[in-house]
Amino acid sequence: MTSHKNPLLIAHRGASRNAPENTLAAFDLAWQQGADGIEADFRLTRDGRVVCLHDAGTGRTAGVDLLVADSSLAELKQLDVGAWKGARWRDERIPSLEEVLERLPIGKRLFIELKCGPEIIAPLRQVLASGGVPADQLRLLAFDVQLVARLKQQLPGVRVCLNLDYHWDWSNRSWSPSREEILTTLEQSGADGLSSRAHALLDGQLVAELQRRGQEIHVWTVDLARCAGHYRSLGVDSIMTNRPGWLRDRLGE
Repeated sequence: MTSHKNPLLIAHRGASRNAPENTLAAFDLAWQQGADGIEADFRLTRDGRVVCLHDAGTGRTAGVDLLVADSSLAELKQLDVGAWKGARWRDERIPSLEEVLERLPIGKRLFIELKCGPEIIAPLRQVLASGGVPADQLRLLAFDVQLVARLKQQLPGVRVCLNLDYHWDWSNRSWSPSREEILTTLEQSGADGLSSRAHALLDGQLVAELQRRGQEIHVWTVDLARCAGHYRSLGVDSIMTNRPGWLRDRLGE
């Protein structure tokens, strides 16, 4: 049996099984649980600040629905995005990218998933330039192929990975995109690697080809030990999980 190095365990939106997602509390808990990195979602506010939130609006996590793009940082900071997870987390606020970078431990990874368009690039570049975090601790993620290509052009020192999900194509009765389409898209975008949903198409053949091309492979969101063990056996670079401490224990690390 082939032996593979252990993949990095990346806390998806922080230790979000236990703590409110995309908050400093969730990130701090992830570090306490021994995560190798965190993945977090970022959007641009009306006043040009990069803030940490998955959804376009705040209704799900704050109970008050403001659109991030139409709100200032000060307005968003008034919202409690922790209480929905329990009284213990009351008064957690939406963090800015600067706050997340300030709390990033030496040697740990931050996967920055961009949830809006190219308008975020200039503010993002400014924050990263002044944040003092080495580029090798950072990864940028985006679903939009054109955004990936522009990030590679405008932030050449930071590695960028294409986010990928899959859908069933009823006309062809097959999953899309195909392996060939994935590889072509990666080449055209200039991406440094793939950040893929856990899926049957992310198999040993695709992983081997990506490795042959010198590209990274990250897989999300894996909360079952058996599934994590499978991707470890394939040799992926990281596994994103909502429960990093629990999964590390189950993998015997």
